[in-house]
Amino acid sequence: MEMAYQAQWKSEIAQMRKVLAGLGMTEERKWGKPTYTVDGRNVVIMQGFKEYFALGFFQGALLKDPEKVLVQLGRVQAARVMKFTDARDIAAKAATIEAYVREAIAVERAGLRVEPRKTSDLPMPEELVDRLRKDPRYKQAFEALTPGRQRSYLFHFSGAKQSATRIARIEKALPAILAGRGFLERR
Repeated sequence: MEMAYQAQWKSEIAQMRKVLAGLGMTEERKWGKPTYTVDGRNVVIMQGFKEYFALGFFQGALLKDPEKVLVQLGRVQAARVMKFTDARDIAAKAATIEAYVREAIAVERAGLRVEPRKTSDLPMPEELVDRLRKDPRYKQAFEALTPGRQRSYLFHFSGAKQSATRIARIEKALPAILAGRGFLERR
């Protein structure tokens, strides 16, 4: 596997390598991407996207972020990214990047981790509560799912703005839930 858009971001990768050099990390290739580790633990990863180049921080949610440059992509709990549009942008922000990476290294060395969100911490849509109350078979199957599968359905159901859409999603998911599959495994 190779880093997405690697050719497009060649000069940005080279510039980021210059910034990260000398910070006491080891560059490895993980998930097809340049990943920097300390004592075998992941600290940062370079990622290429269509619109931007990013430096991802595995435990970025624990960083102070005084410059307000860290972005949460999707619903990830711990990871955060710094986005860049070109190599000049990286060079201009080199001091900020180094400061954030040094803090990320300290977080890793201290063994700090973002506390994973529990499924019970997530709100359950009223439409699902209703459906589970009326259908013991659905309730038993939903409760038998792994916590991660339950969370994926809760995010999907809750993402609908209208009650009718939430109800439709809950009904459409029934066969997959009864089969013990997660939201992303339905197809």
